[in-house]
Amino acid sequence: MHRWQPKLGLIQETLLLTLYARALDAELPSPILGDRLSADLAGGIDYDFRKLKVKPNLVLTTALRAKKLDDVVRAYTAAHPGCVVLDLGCGLDTRMLRCDPPPGVDWYDIDFPEVVNLRSEHLPSRSHLVGADLTQSGWLAAIPDDRPAVIVAEGLLPFMPGDSFQMMTRQLTRHFPSGELALNGYTRFAAWAMKYHPTIKALGITAAQGFDDAHEPESWGADLELVEERILTRAPEIARFPQPLRALTRLTARSTALSRQGARILRYRF
Repeated sequence: MHRWQPKLGLIQETLLLTLYARALDAELPSPILGDRLSADLAGGIDYDFRKLKVKPNLVLTTALRAKKLDDVVRAYTAAHPGCVVLDLGCGLDTRMLRCDPPPGVDWYDIDFPEVVNLRSEHLPSRSHLVGADLTQSGWLAAIPDDRPAVIVAEGLLPFMPGDSFQMMTRQLTRHFPSGELALNGYTRFAAWAMKYHPTIKALGITAAQGFDDAHEPESWGADLELVEERILTRAPEIARFPQPLRALTRLTARSTALSRQGARILRYRF
């Protein structure tokens, strides 16, 4: 099998981290996400994934948060069959293929130009590809503005500098008549601690940001209303975690404050 080498900057290289985590999950006896295509993609890349130092906890939480965000997209596209889907910072995620939306849905995978070029070469999909720097304005001109939208931002918040995530959110909610925004919400402590995680340190990334109160985005001037804060330590899929990680996760789940430092999915209406 021919293997290809990705040429990416540090921020873009994080897509290999999440891809590899999904691939490792797919190899488990009882996977959480079970994304075989991610496993196939990772197997075709000429890259030393060992340097990412991916631990079992990261594999399982990455798979679990992807599964819960997929659930948000499936529910929204089922209720709004002619809607628009935006997957921001999509990397090499196979979300569209996992969700398999109705034919009337317009799906846009958005990332840096070099990333969408990799998608077009190595990932079969019927989505629209938009190469853009999300900290800049203007890229929304390529997106329809006359239909409701569900917007997914998985793992994006910590890597957008300053208030660029908030500015992007305001642009998005003003572009569409209505919709939902779903993201995995990092607390400030979790974002700070992430810089010292062996995997992130291995990539040399130091910038990270988050927010503690799930209602904080309601103050961004983007007309957001919190619909749901889903704490993943309490998800039923935790029963499939191996021991002792399962017991530790269930112990953590007893404390909402501690659980929020791990993984949570936030869903907003606009």
